[in-house]
Amino acid sequence: MRKIAIIGAGNVGSEAARYLVHKGIAEVVLLDIVEGIAKGKSLDLLHSGPIDSSSVYVEGTKDYEPIKDSDVVIITAGKPRKPGMSREDLLKINFDIVSSIAENVKKYAPNSVVIVVSNPLDAMVYTTYKITGFGRNRVIGMAGLLDSARFAAFIAKEVGVSPADVRAMVMGTHGDLMVPLIRFTTINGLPATEFISEDRMKEIVERTRYAGGEIVKLMGTSAWFAPGDAAAFMAEAVILDTNRVLSASVYLEGEYGINGVFLGVPIVLGEGGVKRILEVKLTDEEREALHKSAEHIRKLQEEVDKLLG
Repeated sequence: MRKIAIIGAGNVGSEAARYLVHKGIAEVVLLDIVEGIAKGKSLDLLHSGPIDSSSVYVEGTKDYEPIKDSDVVIITAGKPRKPGMSREDLLKINFDIVSSIAENVKKYAPNSVVIVVSNPLDAMVYTTYKITGFGRNRVIGMAGLLDSARFAAFIAKEVGVSPADVRAMVMGTHGDLMVPLIRFTTINGLPATEFISEDRMKEIVERTRYAGGEIVKLMGTSAWFAPGDAAAFMAEAVILDTNRVLSASVYLEGEYGINGVFLGVPIVLGEGGVKRILEVKLTDEEREALHKSAEHIRKLQEEVDKLLG
């Protein structure tokens, strides 16, 4: 059976494990350096198997040996955002954590596809990419899918339709400079702009940009259900080779006129990771916003380069 390793058994990692185990996608190894956390949560998940008819095994560990030869590795470890903190405030804190994980992934799972969730997402996926040395198709940041889902959920609630019928695409950074593509947002093929006024749509876009912060203010910590499910959904696409089209942070080499930056763009995701980067013709306003987002990320990557020495 295929194997998926999840590094970090906090809220996001636990939710990703629950998604994968309950759907029977692959064997799951849940790893956390805190003694007993991963083992306890994996045992709890194992107990749920007879209830939901899951037939896959989940193992909890604090060591890296069990992740050997994993097909996919999801990195969720790191400190969560607290009220008043930006994602960028976490850069130095989480760099040491993610860089150590990346070294172990390179050692134990050298052929894996790596999905990074840790914040600040765009900087941490770049850190993973630099340390592992994996091809750009195998190091991916989970961000655009989450932001697109949040945008779609707000639109569905506004119009009063099933969230399953809304298709949305958000590009750019996982932060305030994200670029929701309003004109590509549809409700079962119908333009969402037919049902939402321009002013109201602007309000929904702003709420999407700050949706993560809204949750932090409400709970005192970062979200976990949607981020965990998004990461697991991406792992599922790789394992089952479903060729799903979604937005993810990937390393650009000229696409959209941008070089050397991890940025959220539409991709085709399946066996082996990123199969294609999908380029669409942007308006001048969208292109300007995307490039502004890229330059913000470039500065974060420069900070990572300093830390890497």
